[in-house]
Amino acid sequence: MTWYALQHKPAQGDRALTHLQNQEIACFYPKITVEKITAGKRTKKLEPLFPGYLFVNLETTDPMWAKLRSTRGVLRIVGFANKPAPISDDVIQHIKASLESVAELGGIKPGQAVQLNEGPFEGINAIFQAYDGEARAIVLINFMQKQQAVKVPISALKSNA
Repeated sequence: MTWYALQHKPAQGDRALTHLQNQEIACFYPKITVEKITAGKRTKKLEPLFPGYLFVNLETTDPMWAKLRSTRGVLRIVGFANKPAPISDDVIQHIKASLESVAELGGIKPGQAVQLNEGPFEGINAIFQAYDGEARAIVLINFMQKQQAVKVPISALKSNA
């Protein structure tokens, strides 16, 4: 079985996913929790990692191909020269593994000990303070006998717990 990308209609990703699963088609619709500031309030929202797309796992000879285009919420099958474009299992597994590591990082709480694993502060222990947008975090490090607040990429954090 091979993975393929489907483009769904605007704001109908969940609908397409439900109808595909009702047809017993193996699907992958990766979502991540995103923190946004709206009207001065910080809120968490679950959003698709690839807006407008989801993945299905089918054999090329599967009779479900004919039903895909007429499935509610599905716009089209992503392909080239009227042939669906296959996606490597390695790519899908990498996305799944990345989502798991992001979910683990999302569990870091203020005051928790972390280690920086990339950049100029690599190997330094720090104390997590807060998230700073979608891609950065504020941590405290001991530098020159004083605690300094430093902004680092979230990907550079490794929980010590």
